[in-house]
Amino acid sequence: MKKIIFILSIMGILVTSCSDEFLEKDPFGEITDEQVLLPENIEPLAISAYSILNGQGNEASNAFNSPASNWSFGDVLSDDAYKGGGGTGDQNQIHRMEIYTTDSQIIDVEQKWSVLYEGVNRANTVLKALKNSTEFDENTKVQRIAEMRFLRAHFYFELKKIYNRISYIDEDGNYFSNTMISSEEVWAKIEEDFNAAFSILPDTQDDPGRPTKWAAKAYLCKTYLYQQKWAEANSAADEVIIGGDYSLLPNFNEVFLPENDNGSEIVFAIQYSINDGSPNNYNGSIGDRLMAPGGPRYNQYGFLRPSQNLVNSFKTDDNGFPMLDNLDVLETDNVDPRLDVIVGRPGIPYKDLGINYDETWARDLATYGPFSPKKRVVSANDPNYLASWPYVTAANYHIIRYADLLLWKAEASIELENLEDGRTYINMVRNRAKTGTYVQNLEGTTDAANYLIETYDTPFATKEEAVIALRTERRLEMAQEGHRFFDLVRWGIAADVINTYLEKEKIERGFLTGATFVAGKHEYMPIPQSQIDSGGSDDSGNSLTTQNSGY
Repeated sequence: MKKIIFILSIMGILVTSCSDEFLEKDPFGEITDEQVLLPENIEPLAISAYSILNGQGNEASNAFNSPASNWSFGDVLSDDAYKGGGGTGDQNQIHRMEIYTTDSQIIDVEQKWSVLYEGVNRANTVLKALKNSTEFDENTKVQRIAEMRFLRAHFYFELKKIYNRISYIDEDGNYFSNTMISSEEVWAKIEEDFNAAFSILPDTQDDPGRPTKWAAKAYLCKTYLYQQKWAEANSAADEVIIGGDYSLLPNFNEVFLPENDNGSEIVFAIQYSINDGSPNNYNGSIGDRLMAPGGPRYNQYGFLRPSQNLVNSFKTDDNGFPMLDNLDVLETDNVDPRLDVIVGRPGIPYKDLGINYDETWARDLATYGPFSPKKRVVSANDPNYLASWPYVTAANYHIIRYADLLLWKAEASIELENLEDGRTYINMVRNRAKTGTYVQNLEGTTDAANYLIETYDTPFATKEEAVIALRTERRLEMAQEGHRFFDLVRWGIAADVINTYLEKEKIERGFLTGATFVAGKHEYMPIPQSQIDSGGSDDSGNSLTTQNSGY
């Protein structure tokens, strides 16, 4: 069993909300205000703040409505994936999200908001308790405050990138609705928390689930990137590269093996485990439990289906560079070797099962096509895979990995007109894909497909060329990890990319007929209607919480 720092079964403690109207949540136990301040209760409260990182906000099995991996919010909303499952009526609300008919009462919109604010609430409760406790060890107190500020910043970052116009509440109960606080002010508070965490947290942690100072600096880099603060992002990335003890694993496929969950490439991850005594194995990857691809060894939930467009993006030319023509990959085409680590393709061995993936594995083949997820699916031969309900795994979800950071460094460098640095860091990621092991045929005698990838060995001619290379590399390296949609939004190209994607996909994927991405609206989820209704009004009767544009 992996060593983790949170266990859901200990959540028998009340974390009283700082504002009853601000959060709609299920209570999970009760203790008095005086008892909260006792050291033996503060530590479990801190653990409860970590525990909700996995998106499981209640004792049900529906964390797939608020997945920590953001597979529905970050992949299905993009050009990388279809919802999948048993047709459009299976989890129909996610189908509505993928065809951009989302509304403010969809359960995923409500539950994701609620779970993230519950995370804020728990972090705030610990911060308040630590401030008021006179018995807690002072050295440990400083560390726990830094950890809680890191977690609070993470939860707010997730809220900001998904909903944009969010409300803010601190540990003292000060509440600012989304009409009372600006976007810039929210970003500033997130930065403040990550900076505070960086200044206190140690270089390393004995418990792998706790953040380090370098995780805080890396997350700060990401925060700067989302605001296009290129100089600050570049500097923060440099600090992590120089000061942090991180390195890329030799082989791309090794990154996603459970035994490497907290290896040299992982900056910060959500810790999962199975068979640890927790109820219903809810400490496993509960938000991703619908990804099981079917076939002879897996349950056939069949969600998160890679799109044809994603598969096509891995096609390479005779020099080993991305082709970007969106023509369907043929058996004779050259492809980036990462394709068959990320996607289950017919005729290609699946993991270490000793069998080729077959299109008959795919649930509702006629609707969603032949491809299945593979990258973050754990081998059915691995003890970290639970072969019974709820079909979860003990493979961590990587919130930040080193390849991610290297590509942030490349992006910031390019935006600062340092194209050579950008090329250097893109090549670090591509070179790992080039020099690592490739998927082999069943006999182990040759590559399973025509793999060909090269690094960019000549300077980029223009900034535009460098930007295309960077954005393409992010898609290839980070595919199916919940990032694509948010990248398109922050780059300001979501409408163009997604509507272009839909033009071709609609021809073969009829369920996308009628889907249109509206610029200025669909970049963000709507604010849950329940929050607007309960958010109160000013003296003139105007709602203190207002809806995002277009909803």
